[in-house]
Amino acid sequence: CQPAPLWLNLEYLSAESWIDECHGLPSLQLNGLQKYFYFPGFTQRSGGVICEHSLADQRQQWQRDPQSRHQLFASFGLPPQEEQTQYISLFTYESAALPALLTHWRDSNKPICCLIPQGRILNSVASWMDQPLEALTPGYYRQQGSLSILILPMTDQEGYDRLLWSCDFNLVRGEDSFLRAQWAGRPFLWHIYPQADDAHLEKLTAFLRLYGHNLSPTCYNALISLCVSYDKGQAEEAVAAWKSLEQHARELQEHAQRWPGQALAGGDLASRLVQFSEKQLK
Repeated sequence: CQPAPLWLNLEYLSAESWIDECHGLPSLQLNGLQKYFYFPGFTQRSGGVICEHSLADQRQQWQRDPQSRHQLFASFGLPPQEEQTQYISLFTYESAALPALLTHWRDSNKPICCLIPQGRILNSVASWMDQPLEALTPGYYRQQGSLSILILPMTDQEGYDRLLWSCDFNLVRGEDSFLRAQWAGRPFLWHIYPQADDAHLEKLTAFLRLYGHNLSPTCYNALISLCVSYDKGQAEEAVAAWKSLEQHARELQEHAQRWPGQALAGGDLASRLVQFSEKQLK
């Protein structure tokens, strides 16, 4: 047909360096059409990442109003917590490192509250709490030492965004929650989906190199160590990394707030996709 259609292969999201080299490359097909490889990514040379245009304003408005968080937590049925409580959301796969972190938080000298949506992570939580998995239903609340735990029901995208916006640190998994954690402007740990031969660790470290390139060396190394040790289920290493990262909480928080602007400097995926298509169709 005329004009010839535009054929795009929308590839998977990655921060690996070769993404920038391959993004937008054409491949001539037997029918005479050019097929273009479109790679989402976090640099201006890539295809960008998905983010709604109004999301940053919504998030900033939410985080500027302390009552937003208080009202959300009250709607969960969370009992009142101490003013200096650190709120952590947990939504990862199972990890052998999690029980050690829970123990560390329980013995902490400051109050910590873990908000845990239903999911696979409850298998690790149940073993640490010595509770049957069936007991960890939405609304289940327990306090041990400095640690409070509340199990949350699964929610929709808007509800999960608000949870991420309201917590001080987010442990997330997969791809979608990993991306939403970045837009939350809060420090986070990424539990990437495991692949054969530890191929996922290359993707994890590639992202962390890009994400943390302007952090101080000690903060950057602690973040790398925390994510990798959690993904590999290394309990002692994860606790040591968490302790180290605690010393850089302010730096990490300020960096997390700046990162969305850096990742979206060239525009979001939808905008870049339109621009790319218009250029090819001229």
